[in-house]
Amino acid sequence: MPGNQWGGSFEIQQEPGTDDDHSQCMDTDRGALLRQDLDETQLGWLRGPQDIKKDRYVDLGCIICKQKVFKWTIYCILIASLAIGLPILVSKKLLPKHKEPVIPPDEYAVALQKALLFFNAQRSGHLPKNNGVPWRGTSGMKDGSELSDVKDLVGGYYDGGDNIKYHFPMAFSLTLLSWSVIEYSYKYKAIGEYNHVRDIIRWGTDYLLKTFNSSASTIDHIYTQVGMALKVSTSPDDHFCWQRPEDMTYERPVQRSSSASDLGSEISAALAAASIVFLDDTAYSRKLIKAAKTMYKFANNNPQATYSLNNPIIEPFYNSTDFWDELIWGAAWMYYATGNYSYVSTATDPTLPENANAFSGSQKLSVFSWDNKLPGAELILTRLRIFLNPGYPYEEILSRYHSSTDLNMCSFLRRFGVFEWTRGGLILLKRPRPLQYAVNAAFLAKLYADYMNASNVPGWYCGPNFISVNDLRSFAASQVKYILGSNPKNISYVVGYGHAWPMHVHHRGASIPTDGKHYKCVEGRRWLHAKTKNPHNITGAMVAGPDHLDGFFDVRTNMNHTEPTLAGNAGLVAALVALTSSGGGVIDRNTIFSSVSPLNIDGHPPPPPWRP
Repeated sequence: MPGNQWGGSFEIQQEPGTDDDHSQCMDTDRGALLRQDLDETQLGWLRGPQDIKKDRYVDLGCIICKQKVFKWTIYCILIASLAIGLPILVSKKLLPKHKEPVIPPDEYAVALQKALLFFNAQRSGHLPKNNGVPWRGTSGMKDGSELSDVKDLVGGYYDGGDNIKYHFPMAFSLTLLSWSVIEYSYKYKAIGEYNHVRDIIRWGTDYLLKTFNSSASTIDHIYTQVGMALKVSTSPDDHFCWQRPEDMTYERPVQRSSSASDLGSEISAALAAASIVFLDDTAYSRKLIKAAKTMYKFANNNPQATYSLNNPIIEPFYNSTDFWDELIWGAAWMYYATGNYSYVSTATDPTLPENANAFSGSQKLSVFSWDNKLPGAELILTRLRIFLNPGYPYEEILSRYHSSTDLNMCSFLRRFGVFEWTRGGLILLKRPRPLQYAVNAAFLAKLYADYMNASNVPGWYCGPNFISVNDLRSFAASQVKYILGSNPKNISYVVGYGHAWPMHVHHRGASIPTDGKHYKCVEGRRWLHAKTKNPHNITGAMVAGPDHLDGFFDVRTNMNHTEPTLAGNAGLVAALVALTSSGGGVIDRNTIFSSVSPLNIDGHPPPPPWRP
């Protein structure tokens, strides 16, 4: 058969026009018969019909079939395809697409989304349109306008219920928020708050860059505070007056210090930690690191005094009791941000922990706060030992920081009786205003448990007692649950969360109605003493908390119960993101080490892997 072999191209074959080729089985030559003398009927039989159409065939290589059959087969396939495919296409366009089931956020994630809004309510300066707090507006636009060495001090955050910008707790709050993002960025992403928390941090770091000449390599002073109040005010200031930030009419003097190792170290820590958060924005991250180096140099230049020493404007409110803890804290963050081993050498220099009484076992030094950074510094340096295990010459001090961290965690457990507890289950690390200290402890505890989990360590020892990581998780959860409503009062201490929360929060902006009127200094005090609830909910604000008997008085004038603060909410955010199951249950082991290169151990073998 002429045509293609197997796999050849399609070819239509037409039958030859002669009858001879078509009748190979005939014994008689038809042409010869026709030449015989036959009648017409016989000839008709022999010739057959004269107009019979010839069949056409399609050669498919391995099969030959009639062209008509081939065409009908193709038509049927096309019709079937349309009949089946068209409804499928229509259904894909019109019917809702199937999606993977979305796991609803747990109680911690819901509370976290609210807690972050508090920072929007505390913003100073020109507020963006998407700020999300409709009763807040632009304020403090003249802050620092009289200064000649910096452009201005517009921006940043008001600390609590007043309109003062305290740079010491503000910087600590930003360091703490950045730390939580570095460890748990995937959780922020899972609940849709990653960009929001980064905006919060950047609003603060942009402001910290204004508090000194951040473009210089050496400075001799920094600005420590904007606005002022005396303990007992008798003339217009931030405590004497009760005005919304948008309506302030009194003077807002700026405080300055030329010796501030504590504040300088805290600002360097905040800028350094934020530089890790913004690693994807190379230019901004480098800007933060450069400024952090300048500030750290200032802080370590002949440490002498705290920023608040003998300052009646600062000392009664945010008095710093020491600066050695901040020097360790700042050095640790500078090391992680830059990878420069001189910083970790400073952090592990025995002089610093000795001066900070780091290994004294002091009960008060295990309380992490805006004033005492020691427990946090010990934990992030313990992180270095757990995951990188640098060995000589850092191992000796790192191992002691690790042991101190273990003791700090032991002190949080109720069975050991180190701290007092309320009957309702709140640890009293410090009072008044106990909640800010409880959330900080909850964050450290859950984070340390995650460090151990990531290194496959099931627990640690408190003396002869082996303690499971689950005990730390339970402690952290118990404190946050107490704050969210599992307490004898059955109220949430976070505004806007749960079924009941404080209605008379000590906060100027939330307590004064936005009715188009500008209440002057003394006029606004009517709202301070009003018995009615606040016209605005300051969503996400964690108030100061109950007393040692679980008692709580929702009274606006009682700031030890009803005032929120930046540092308190930063600790709450950190604890909530550590506890939420949204996004998974592990830490980001590596991002914090992005700038850290392999350590030079000078021929000394590394210590064995840590085990409790």
